[in-house]
Amino acid sequence: MNTAQKDVASPPTVSLGTFHLLAWRWHFYAGLYVVPFLLMLALTGLVMVFFTGFQNRLGMTIDVVPQAQTATVGAQAQAVLARLPGAQLKEYISPKNAGVPAWFAVKVDGHVEAVAVNPYTSEVIRTVDKENTVFAWAEKIHGTLLIGDAGDWLIEIAAGLGIVLIVTGVYMAWPRAGSGWRQVLVPDLSARGRAWWKSLHVSVAFWMGLVLTFFLVTGLSWAGVWGSKFVQAWSSFPAAKWDDVPKSDATHAALATPGLKEVPWGLEQTPLPVSGSAAGKPGLPAGQPVNLDTVDAYARSIGFAGQFHIAVPQDDTGVYSISADSMSGDLSNPTGDRFLHIDRHTGRVLAEASFADYSPMAKFMAVGIALHQGDMGLWSAWLNVVFCLAVVFLCVSGIVMWWKRRPANAGRLVAPRAPADAALWKTGAVVMLVVALAFPLSGAVLVGVLLLDGLLLSRLPALRQRLN
Repeated sequence: MNTAQKDVASPPTVSLGTFHLLAWRWHFYAGLYVVPFLLMLALTGLVMVFFTGFQNRLGMTIDVVPQAQTATVGAQAQAVLARLPGAQLKEYISPKNAGVPAWFAVKVDGHVEAVAVNPYTSEVIRTVDKENTVFAWAEKIHGTLLIGDAGDWLIEIAAGLGIVLIVTGVYMAWPRAGSGWRQVLVPDLSARGRAWWKSLHVSVAFWMGLVLTFFLVTGLSWAGVWGSKFVQAWSSFPAAKWDDVPKSDATHAALATPGLKEVPWGLEQTPLPVSGSAAGKPGLPAGQPVNLDTVDAYARSIGFAGQFHIAVPQDDTGVYSISADSMSGDLSNPTGDRFLHIDRHTGRVLAEASFADYSPMAKFMAVGIALHQGDMGLWSAWLNVVFCLAVVFLCVSGIVMWWKRRPANAGRLVAPRAPADAALWKTGAVVMLVVALAFPLSGAVLVGVLLLDGLLLSRLPALRQRLN
């Protein structure tokens, strides 16, 4: 939060410089808003990576005893529907290996249940409310604070201000006036009190700054304004490549469980094709019925193996969608992402998309989200754990440094004092304008605070005294 060089309660020395004070002040103000959100994101991130990296998104891992023969997918699905009368089958998830169950997603009374089935005996092992798992709750808090669009916007503002926090922190920590890189990169564990906290804070922040920037940018790319309206809309897989195929009003996002991110970023806004035409290319053998068993067999014949998904059509124009991607935890290598859609009436392949078809930004996001979620194997899951704990430390150490810097008068906020040089405030205004253009919601907040701080607070001596 504060990587300041001096205690605000004492007069700053000339070595700090006016622009340093400006950076310190903005670091402080950005931290006031960002720290609670960073703590929330890090803690929910730890919960999520526990399930994505070490267990199963639907709960603790279930083991089954491998046998020589498996039951047909259709028989397994029938066992699920017999257990849950009136349920509508939505999706089949094949076992990742021989020692784990298959999963089926079904819609029951308006919500989605996930059902684990022994693939050898068709025995139903476990039923889970997919929208209310620990992972699902953590993901919803992580993305919306459980308050919908308003929460998404608040988090987007925090992510944009997080970039400001990093930039101002790097500026203040950069070696100058005889100091060296060792003081930045290696913490002084012999220091005491606030100096000890500051040394650790600076070193951890400097090592983690680039990683945190990466996480914030990949997170912002999901956000409702900067991501959905500015970046994702221009970087999604172009459905124009499927011009000869009739398309639905529904997008690939419809394949995901409500409130959860289960579809690759680059396909989420891409329209789905529809069944019921002569379009497409040969797929299932002619004369063969199109059902879960035949679609599963076809998927395996064209290279799908291990864990992959088959989304079942929900109406007469729906399609069978076969997919394997890192976003859903199927793959540890996002370059293997693959989607294929089959006409439910003719068995013809209507459309395909793979990592090679993604735009450059979509490719970056496919890899970035896999790293962000710890989906690229145990090594990435453990790195996520270390990163989340580092973020928690940065937040806590920032709060501790602020507390230790506060004077005896606890009624004061103790913000770093504003610089007196108006020309440098103009420089700060230009910086804020650039941020506003790059990240609209965060920039609007920054510009608003800049105007409040520069035009209003400076004219109210009593309030300025309490802040400074």
